Amino acid sequence: MALIAGTKLGTYEIVAQIGAGGMGEVYRARDSKLGRDVAIKILPTSLSKDPERLRRFEQEARAAGQLNHPNILTVHDFGMHDGAPYVVSELLEGETLRERLSVRGKQVRSGSASSASGTGGTEIGPGEERALSPRKALEIANQIASGLAAAHDKGIVHRDLKPGNIFLTRDGRVKILDFGLAKLVQPQVQDSDQTQTEVAPRDATLSGVVLGAAGYMSPEQVRGEPTDLRSDIFSFGAVLYEMLSGQRAFRRDTSVETMSSILKDEPPEFGATNANISPALARIVNHCLEKNREQRFQSARDLGFDLEALSNVSTTSAAGRAVAAAPSQRRLVYAAAGIVALLLASAAHISSAATARRHRSLNTSASRSAAERFTRRGSHRTAKPFSTPPAGKAAHSMFSPRARTVPNRAPSVYPPAPKFNLSPRPAKWRFC
Repeated sequence: MALIAGTKLGTYEIVAQIGAGGMGEVYRARDSKLGRDVAIKILPTSLSKDPERLRRFEQEARAAGQLNHPNILTVHDFGMHDGAPYVVSELLEGETLRERLSVRGKQVRSGSASSASGTGGTEIGPGEERALSPRKALEIANQIASGLAAAHDKGIVHRDLKPGNIFLTRDGRVKILDFGLAKLVQPQVQDSDQTQTEVAPRDATLSGVVLGAAGYMSPEQVRGEPTDLRSDIFSFGAVLYEMLSGQRAFRRDTSVETMSSILKDEPPEFGATNANISPALARIVNHCLEKNREQRFQSARDLGFDLEALSNVSTTSAAGRAVAAAPSQRRLVYAAAGIVALLLASAAHISSAATARRHRSLNTSASRSAAERFTRRGSHRTAKPFSTPPAGKAAHSMFSPRARTVPNRAPSVYPPAPKFNLSPRPAKWRFC
């Protein structure tokens, strides 16, 4: 029976249901003690009577509770409500990788119901998926490998890695979800000097029992053999192949045919899927998908190291292409600057030539005017001398200005230059 808003589970108050799946119902709740929103997954009472489902539910809470890593869903609490167990985890905002790869999938939603409930979302049909860019696929793959390495360091194998159990948050972080099929493959190391609580291994794999999602299981999971951390690496390779190519590596019409393909067939080459993938990245994917576990990556840390190195090479190559393109761009800039300089020089030359022509024209006109003035001045000098004053009129004094008439000239008011007698006069002596 679904819980209604306002129901109390200890210090948690149910706000709304956000999903339901095979492993339980998921609710958005409010932590009244810490004042934060959380996700609560509760196993219904009708299913809690199933020993296998109850064991898997407890196994998920126990496995996830041991892990503290930014790429793994954080579990806050575990409890019981009316005989039904529930687990409290962080509330994620975003979408699953399955929804990102789905053409018709929702872009963003609050608190993934399928991922938080452990169902992995609704599978979509053929031809309804899309590939991610190699750069984005590498970014997601690096974070998945980092989370797997943290789980493997604790001796925990996920065994159900698939796009529906990988969550992409709004801020770009990747979270691995649903440890309901997780297996503790090795006991925790006990310090001889300190007393520690050892978590007992709880392996759900029985002889001949197949656990996992068809299409992402490793060959040893299909055969019902004991699994180890290298089974997660095979599943990781199937997820990475799907992100890069936009199609599943071992898609067949039925689950039986799909599992048979995992055992016998190789996934199509990336060239056949029209995916432009570098050979180095294709080798990493093929190395993860080896049928023989001894030929795969032997640890998630080795896998993460190769992915990180490839990411750095891709970044360096992109920077190198940008640097290589820079000289050609500089040459274009220099050529354009040279053309502009030539145009400016030509304009300056034309302007200076026009200025010089104007100056020559002005000089020629000035010379011609000066010559004409000189000619007129010479003709004035050869004119008739001044006439003497008529008889009966006194001559003008040297200090009384008189006007003299000059042909073709305005009358002058200046007096004529005085004449001085410079001849010596005899001295007069007076004798007493």
